[in-house]
Amino acid sequence: MNSSASFQVTAQDTSNSDRKLHLSLHHVTIWVSDQERSLRFYLDQLGFKLFVDVRNEAGYRWVAVSPPDGVAILALRTPPAGSEELIGKSRDVVFATDDVTAKFHQWSKRGVHFQHPPQTPPWGGTFTRFEDLDGNSFVLMGRDEVSQQIEADRRAAADKLEAERRAAQELEIAKQVQARLFPQTLPTLRTLDYAGICIQARAVGGDYYDFLDLGKQRLGLMIGDVSGKGIAAALLMAHLQANLRSRAAITRDHPQSLLRSVNQLFYENTTDSAYATFFYAEYDDKTQRLRYANCGHLSALLLRSDNALERLDSTATVLGLFNEWDCSIIEREMISGDVLALYTDGITESFNQNGEEFGEQRLVAAMRQNRDLSSEGLLAAIVQDVQQFSAHEQHDDITLIVAKCRQNHCD
Repeated sequence: MNSSASFQVTAQDTSNSDRKLHLSLHHVTIWVSDQERSLRFYLDQLGFKLFVDVRNEAGYRWVAVSPPDGVAILALRTPPAGSEELIGKSRDVVFATDDVTAKFHQWSKRGVHFQHPPQTPPWGGTFTRFEDLDGNSFVLMGRDEVSQQIEADRRAAADKLEAERRAAQELEIAKQVQARLFPQTLPTLRTLDYAGICIQARAVGGDYYDFLDLGKQRLGLMIGDVSGKGIAAALLMAHLQANLRSRAAITRDHPQSLLRSVNQLFYENTTDSAYATFFYAEYDDKTQRLRYANCGHLSALLLRSDNALERLDSTATVLGLFNEWDCSIIEREMISGDVLALYTDGITESFNQNGEEFGEQRLVAAMRQNRDLSSEGLLAAIVQDVQQFSAHEQHDDITLIVAKCRQNHCD
């Protein structure tokens, strides 16, 4: 029985022998007589940095320090009662520096006790020894290959910081540029109160919404979700917006032609895998008619004044995947008190800590509960519900348009 159990453990260990397991040296213990006095020595005289200083429930103090340019950690501990002979016995800790002589003079001026000046032994390099307040002895050494490695590490760290700084700066510029792509002014309508918002999960993203003045008292309301994340999606989003705005100026009276043209440009000028779900709506302020095309996007929600719900489903496939493409245009009449919501999956697919999605039903409930608010108030209420439901890190862009047929002017 015992040998069988032993064999099973051995077999299991062998099967995992090829796994790459992370391993690092966490700390070296230095026994000291007074933690606070030693802490001041390492921080003030050696220029080390404090790694941790905490007390556990039993009152035991854990103090650790590390060199300013390294990851080695020294734990400064007072020995248990009866083990005071451990104090001052450390001899095996070695610190490397690119200039032993310069560090020797620097620390000597701060009162650090060295056992001897820097020496160059037959094996090459330079070294000296110094002691802490309890007589623990440390080696300070350097040699050409060590100096070269330290310098290489320093340059690599500096290059990494510079690259991160540039990336952050470029991302901030991209964020500012993309923010200007969203509507800056809203054309005024007599019968429709509307608002939109995009809260990005990253600095930039692929969600898109827009309001366009189509002339003749007509408003274009558009929302889309470009495939991908981050910078790549943001570039595709800017490409889609540029195509829409440029083509809308030419074909604003023919939404089918507009969307066919946009699809063709998106198809020809992007990779095979790039696409966008898109919802296009055109509202006529005089007739209160809504014409729309849903290109593979989530169904828009039209909440009628009597609380009945209409889902404006897809009338075409997504933009950009197919060369041969067409769409259908559907009309709806809006009357006093009707509420329209266009949104991306960052609303309905936001999830809570239990993995439950916010979903369409909660969105509809939020619309019904807050329908008497202004469009901006309703927008804010829905976003607040989503963020409270999904209180952890936001994983996708949250984009939403709401439009309300005004009570005093519709019909």
